[in-house]
Amino acid sequence: MSYSRHFLDFQGSSIPSSMKKLVVTKLSQNFREAVTLQQDSPVPLPGDGDLLVKNRFVGINASDINYSAGRYDASVKPPFDIGFEGVGEVVALGLSASANFTVGQAVAYVKAGSFAEYTVVSARQAVPLPSVKPEFLTLMVSGATAYLSLKELGDLSEGKKVLVTAAAGGTGQFAVQLAKKAKCHVIGTCSSDEKGGFLKSIGCDRTINYKTENVESVLRKDYPEGVDVVYESVGGKMFDLALNALAIKGCLIVIGFITGYQNPTGLQPIKAELLPAKLLKKSASIRGFFLNHYLSDYKMALQHLLKMYERGDLVCEVDFGDMSPEGKFTGLESVFRAVDYMYMGKNIGKIVVELPHSVNSKL
Repeated sequence: MSYSRHFLDFQGSSIPSSMKKLVVTKLSQNFREAVTLQQDSPVPLPGDGDLLVKNRFVGINASDINYSAGRYDASVKPPFDIGFEGVGEVVALGLSASANFTVGQAVAYVKAGSFAEYTVVSARQAVPLPSVKPEFLTLMVSGATAYLSLKELGDLSEGKKVLVTAAAGGTGQFAVQLAKKAKCHVIGTCSSDEKGGFLKSIGCDRTINYKTENVESVLRKDYPEGVDVVYESVGGKMFDLALNALAIKGCLIVIGFITGYQNPTGLQPIKAELLPAKLLKKSASIRGFFLNHYLSDYKMALQHLLKMYERGDLVCEVDFGDMSPEGKFTGLESVFRAVDYMYMGKNIGKIVVELPHSVNSKL
């Protein structure tokens, strides 16, 4: 590839002219039907204020299938790029971008199109990192969602009882830890004893394995006064029982409803007809949280989480799929398996796919 002098690139250019990337070619909540691996897409050119990032780690999110189904923007038609977040190395950049970044620098970003070997990222959106580590990727969407939603909506304080559903997942792990940092009593639901063990290791006071315990009975028996805050990402029946478990003046924060995403509507039925009465009876509230609406506070949140991790105050659990039937998630081809793995509920922590890197890379 011939970059003009306008660009600074890596050793006169070891950047190929084509690359692999995933593209949504058909709108569907079935990721395998919706998405195609393209083998020889042109490597994009960074503009004056842009970075060209060679991706090393990309994150899997439950809402990847909402994106492939076109649920975020009905006006967008296929083909379009997919993948929300990446960590990698700057391999080329525009002149203006070179004021704050250099070739070889480690960066993270949140931007559609990370399921690719190379992604162009605005320098304004890029987050400089001390090194390329998958743990940093866990903070970009999953960590920031937990931090900002609990800070803005949770009103956490010492002694409050906080219920986290899907607590051992990518974002649940952070909700558990942040609530513990606020000196709350934390209850976490999960689907295996192994996940329960992980939750205890990060400070969860009471784990509920919903495969072997009745969540509703446990909450009624152990928390007769109810729970003050719910961090809810499951939806359907779990939403219903979490709502019923709210204490007086309790707050249920909806950050997702993963059980519905694979349905054509993207929803799972809830018992909504009794909702006004239930909220009134307890002076309770339900709040929705969507990260895109809190971008003004995003960089502050991320810096706070990065400092916590670097001080050793935050566990950032990464699941590379080593225990999946076909082994570790390596290469864009394995993104399909990684999405399946998430929807089978197998992961502990954030699911991350590693992309191959060349021997002479600084990664």
